[in-house]
Amino acid sequence: MCYRAFFLYLYLSMENKGYIQLYTGNGKGKTTAAFGLAVRALCAGKRVYVAQFVKSMKYHETQIEGLFPCLKIEQLGRGCFIDRSPAAEDIAMAHEGWARCKEYLQSGDWDVIILDELNIALHFRLLEVEEVIEGLRRRAPHTEVIITGRYALQALIDEADLVTDMQEVKHYYTRGVVARDGIER
Repeated sequence: MCYRAFFLYLYLSMENKGYIQLYTGNGKGKTTAAFGLAVRALCAGKRVYVAQFVKSMKYHETQIEGLFPCLKIEQLGRGCFIDRSPAAEDIAMAHEGWARCKEYLQSGDWDVIILDELNIALHFRLLEVEEVIEGLRRRAPHTEVIITGRYALQALIDEADLVTDMQEVKHYYTRGVVARDGIER
């Protein structure tokens, strides 16, 4: 009987442990996968916080915030860096956003925290990877963290418990198809 109780304890403690999931690669679907996990968690009664680094455009997925009272989405950037280099304001916004994320990670108030495009913020050196890893290590034990974005740094890959590398095999944008409403944006 003692062994049975011990294994039940182990099982329950593993179920309540939060892990770090990392979605990276040049393929489509990293943010989509993270939002899918958010919906799953919300429907299970969990509280979810989404921090969108770099992004400033309200894509359609952000509208789910109005459907779930236990969901908070914040955008922590001025937009992507396709046609410009990061400015001092981008760096300041990333640091301000990361300070808030660290508070939320440590608070224990959130079951799932999604750090959307954090890899991009790190790639463009808006934040330092050592500071991010330290914040992740100080999170509440039950908090699950999902990190998205291309160009994941090796140190973050090493820190994560689950890494998915989404690779593009074929994409219709090469044939001139632009981002479609409700599908890519």
